[in-house]
Amino acid sequence: MRGDLNTALNPIPLYKQGVEEEKSELARLSCFAGAMAVGDLIKTTLGPKGMDKILQCSMSGGPDAGKLLVTNDGATILSKIGIDNPVAKVLVDISKVQDDEVGDGTTSVVVLASELLRETENLLAQKIHPQTVIAGWRKATDEALRVLEGIAKNNSANPEQFRKDLMNIARTTLSSKILQGKKDYFAKLCVDAVLKLHGKTDLQGIQIIKRLGNNMSDSYLEEGFLLEKRIGINMPKRLENARILIANTPMDTDKVKVFGARLKKKKMKDKVNKILQHNCNVFINRQLIYDYPEQLFAEKGVMAIEHADFEGVERLAQVLGGDIVSTFDTPDKVRLGKCDLIEEIIIGEDKLIKFSGVSQGQACTIILRGATQQILDEAERSIHDALCVLSQTVREPRICYGGGAAEMMMATAVSQLAEKTPGKESVAIESFARALRQLPTIIADNAGYDSAELVANLRAAHTAGKSTYGLDMDKGVTADMVDLGIVESYHLKRQVVSSAAEAAEMVLRIDNIIRAPPRQRQRDMRNH
Repeated sequence: MRGDLNTALNPIPLYKQGVEEEKSELARLSCFAGAMAVGDLIKTTLGPKGMDKILQCSMSGGPDAGKLLVTNDGATILSKIGIDNPVAKVLVDISKVQDDEVGDGTTSVVVLASELLRETENLLAQKIHPQTVIAGWRKATDEALRVLEGIAKNNSANPEQFRKDLMNIARTTLSSKILQGKKDYFAKLCVDAVLKLHGKTDLQGIQIIKRLGNNMSDSYLEEGFLLEKRIGINMPKRLENARILIANTPMDTDKVKVFGARLKKKKMKDKVNKILQHNCNVFINRQLIYDYPEQLFAEKGVMAIEHADFEGVERLAQVLGGDIVSTFDTPDKVRLGKCDLIEEIIIGEDKLIKFSGVSQGQACTIILRGATQQILDEAERSIHDALCVLSQTVREPRICYGGGAAEMMMATAVSQLAEKTPGKESVAIESFARALRQLPTIIADNAGYDSAELVANLRAAHTAGKSTYGLDMDKGVTADMVDLGIVESYHLKRQVVSSAAEAAEMVLRIDNIIRAPPRQRQRDMRNH
């Protein structure tokens, strides 16, 4: 008995010195605080009237020193800020997955997860066990996704209507970005580019080139592929029916100025002859091409393009349908790239090489113009989000309505489920509905409207069976999303709900945080 008492008074040491531990209630509060802080940080960027953040790199050292980033993209903000809280990192990860999987909805997924955890604080204060909350949330998630699937529409059988849906999705996606003032113009540009892919979700064929100058409305879609390089000296600047050999090989014989130079020169001439045996009239190399081999190519009337960046070469090989080669001994086994026309064009003050009529017919380039580098970078992120969502919609063509309509419909169905469910689980299910209603509330708050009144009106409309009603953020009223054409991808909405619920459930299971001690620096033995 005395031994038990001593053990209780002096607990047995379990961890190494320096290990920190937070238990049960304290651990949960720490988790929720981190998650809610991340949610509060980016929820002001949500919706068509969301605000932007400036991220500034430190002034000391590094290639990005002093660089400014102006953005309202959730995944970009969270990936660039240094977060130390372990649970906040979970939310950063789900925003990254949302960005990789769908391309948009990165802010929504983090805000929904943080609102679920905000609701949990009250539930735990009522002495409801986390496992009871999780059981309720799972039922609520299933019900929400069932209702979402029920309202999803598929117009892919009607090409004209499907294009209209894609235009509406692009407008909705761009309405919360920097391009919202010219969303119709850029929506058409994005839809035209994605429809060239013929159902593929690989966006390699769509290139985005940024050039300072003019304004954003001077951006345009260029057919074909552009390479940010110049054609070599004394070579044809325009070539039809191009047979293109794409290579990654050293062509720098001029480096050798002393003994053995003649031998090197002969070796280089042999190498050029091997390349010419491939019956190509264009040679594009990843590495530099020095004067002597360039001169040999010019004599044979072959266009040579040097030092193309690796991403450009890989993309070019895919678009032209050719191989990237580094040895030239088997010309019969090498696939040459083909295109109808190669020519130099000028954009702004820069010369670029344009490949028209490429073998992969869907290749195109979006030329973005803008006043500052920050505007161009944010416009590129916005266009990329729209392209990702559109390409996913072509693969999974179902759509649902935006403006908070889908969230409110799911919340209404979940609330009805809570009324039918006995026991404490019903409280957890109702908390899930409240979290869903927070999304339209935050959208209204960010626009400066009275969110309490708007969301109450929207809830009343949905209870009365008007399931397509959402928030019109131009006028600050509830309206029919069908008339306004505010449409979102079903795949995007489903991913937001399921990812947020899974992440919040994982955080809710935590009842202990153990931090390993910092690594001890080894003492320098040479001083002893």
